[in-house]
Amino acid sequence: MTSSHALATPDHAADDVASVRRVLLAESDALRTLADQQTGLISRALDLLTVKGGGRVIVSGMGKSGHVGRKIAATLASTGTPSLFVHPGEASHGDLGMITRHDAVLALSNSGETPELTDVVHYSRRFGIPLVAVTSHADSALAHTADVALILPDVGEACPMGLAPTTSTTLMLALGDALAVALLERKGFSPADFKVFHPGGQLGRRLLKVSELMHSGDELPLVAGDLGMGQVLLVMTNKSFGCVGVLTPEGDALAGIITDGDLRRHLEPGLFARTAAEVMTAAPKTTRPNALAAEALHVMNARSITSLFVVDETMRPVGIVHMHDCLRAGIA
Repeated sequence: MTSSHALATPDHAADDVASVRRVLLAESDALRTLADQQTGLISRALDLLTVKGGGRVIVSGMGKSGHVGRKIAATLASTGTPSLFVHPGEASHGDLGMITRHDAVLALSNSGETPELTDVVHYSRRFGIPLVAVTSHADSALAHTADVALILPDVGEACPMGLAPTTSTTLMLALGDALAVALLERKGFSPADFKVFHPGGQLGRRLLKVSELMHSGDELPLVAGDLGMGQVLLVMTNKSFGCVGVLTPEGDALAGIITDGDLRRHLEPGLFARTAAEVMTAAPKTTRPNALAAEALHVMNARSITSLFVVDETMRPVGIVHMHDCLRAGIA
């Protein structure tokens, strides 16, 4: 029986590799050409796309340009530039109301003559809404009408027939990414800002702060330096962190720590006659509330410990974070 999923012959495999390489190299060459042709015009476009007063970047395009536009709008929105995609066909049937005078429009059309974009373009001109165009044709209606037209290089499609949108959509997508990143850098958008828009993803987990995971208040295993070791063991057992923090005589700063390892090192008949200050390890490794939880986990792994006390700038203990807290949060 002949399988309907027969493996390619060696000749076919070589042809497949050659075809894929040709497309990838053609598109990478086109990207280099696009990068080389950038001028101060890009700054003018960024000025228009730096919306204020509650404005957004409205991205619109038809067909493959529309698919690219949806991704560009999503990238803009996730990097601090409020944005949404408006389908040009729907815009002509009421969705023009989604575009306000505080917005800017980013219109995508390879030909620059997409008829479905006409109403979006006219609406932007009627109400003085900034219009940035991305097209491959500098002499197109869209390019002439826009406030700024970003022209893609004329490098031809990677499709052997020169018909299927391939290179042109790659260039359009890459230019959209570049605009989003440039706007991000203009705003000074930080990893903490990024986390606000990505709370559920892997990035959000990597950017968790110690303060979001730490135990505080009555959960803290803290003892006075003059407390007998018998009582110290009770606190250590009840709090279940495998350690206790020892406070300074004034009671307002962390002087040391007693761990299970310290107990083993001092295991002798006279242990219960000693105080916490006599058994503790002084100047323990600590972390701060605003430190990344990933940093705290790295310290614990590097020092083969399972807990870190969290202190403020005066060494006052405000929390404790356990390795298991980090692992439960998905930080590895």
